Amino acid sequence: MSDDAGLQALREAARLSPDNLPLRQHLAGQLLAKGYLAEAEAEYRAALAFAPQNPGLIAGLAEAFVRQSAFGQAMAVLEPLLATSGFPPAVGILAARALLGEGNTAKAAYHYFEAVNRDPLVADQELQGRLAGPPTYAGSPEPPAPPGGSSPYLPSVPGPGDSSTAEVERSGVSFADVAGMEPVKEALRIKLLLPLQQPEMFKAFGKRAGGGVLLYGPPGAGKTHLARAAAGELGAAFVNVGLADILDMYTGSSERNLRATFDLARRNRPCVLFFDEVDALAGRRSDMRQAHTRQLVNQFLSELDGVDQNANEGVLVLAATNAPWYVDVAFRRPGRFDQPVFVPPPDATARAAIVRILCKDKPLAEMDYDAVAAATEHFVGADLKGVVDRAVEAKLHQSLSAGRPIPLTTQDLLAAAKTVRPTAVREWMGTARNYVMHANDSGAWDELMPWVKAKW
Repeated sequence: MSDDAGLQALREAARLSPDNLPLRQHLAGQLLAKGYLAEAEAEYRAALAFAPQNPGLIAGLAEAFVRQSAFGQAMAVLEPLLATSGFPPAVGILAARALLGEGNTAKAAYHYFEAVNRDPLVADQELQGRLAGPPTYAGSPEPPAPPGGSSPYLPSVPGPGDSSTAEVERSGVSFADVAGMEPVKEALRIKLLLPLQQPEMFKAFGKRAGGGVLLYGPPGAGKTHLARAAAGELGAAFVNVGLADILDMYTGSSERNLRATFDLARRNRPCVLFFDEVDALAGRRSDMRQAHTRQLVNQFLSELDGVDQNANEGVLVLAATNAPWYVDVAFRRPGRFDQPVFVPPPDATARAAIVRILCKDKPLAEMDYDAVAAATEHFVGADLKGVVDRAVEAKLHQSLSAGRPIPLTTQDLLAAAKTVRPTAVREWMGTARNYVMHANDSGAWDELMPWVKAKW
């Protein structure tokens, strides 16, 4: 019997016995294995109606979503299962794939290595190669936990990385180089910039220069660019902190690295200290199974509060994340990241301005930036840069053949836009919608309400 005939027999059997859960699950698995993804999704949904808590069905539906690049929908399905103790390690691998598809590499790495620690057989070298995470040991992503110990890391040994590897920069951009986003820039001015620019006014009201702002939104929307522009607007030092600057294989070294990074910023004040993918360093402690990860969160909170009342004066802490719902609620208390700021996808006016900025200093014909903006709905800044880069590459090829620079045209950009697939803004909005509609009792995500109700 051919594969198609076998599938057809299973379909017919499921039609005749719609309440037969093992049969529906087997059919869904066969459809998934043979690449009939939309049909597999439908079968998994039908089976979950009979057994909504079945981990195998949940994982199957999530895999169908991941293989269709519906990463936000996959995470929405997996979230309740991930919140339970003892979920199958394979579910963690699926979560890592979905989060990586959303652009949340740090959280993806967390789920991947946690899953492999529990079951090395689920390791996926191709996926591991795409993730930033702890060093590998003899083919395993982390060393095994010592007998009777809770930490998967080595015993506390003085490591070579017990100082900050982050570097102090001077930003060459300002808010003038950020297209649109006026509400975001205004929030940064009031919270971070004006206390330094008009210290006497703020001192009269007992407000010091310093504090933190959490920038959140879909990947590629320009959060890092905004942080650099804030530093450039002030003429302040800029320290861009990556995960590699903090995370260390030795117990206690990550906390020391974090303290050293804050000390670096304090020595160079006024300074903008920027943490990208901050959810990897400031994740919900309730989700953490290892003591060392909770200790790092506690250290981060302590550094934000300052060793004494004036320790962080002149240090402006900016953090960015694609997944603010994973950040521990303690970070949103006053004096810490008490003002989350949504960095939205650019509207048509902002997209036109972004393309204009990206095209400056290039040979140009008369350009219709509004037409390009209209053709790039749902594109974020990173996507638009991809459009301009592809158009420039094509035009450069023509110019080399002609032996002279040929100006870039609107049609070049429109043609390039058709070849660029926008990043997962729709998927991000789908995930955000789930939190706004179902996990917003505190009102933390009210700001997102108009966005998630829009059509994406």
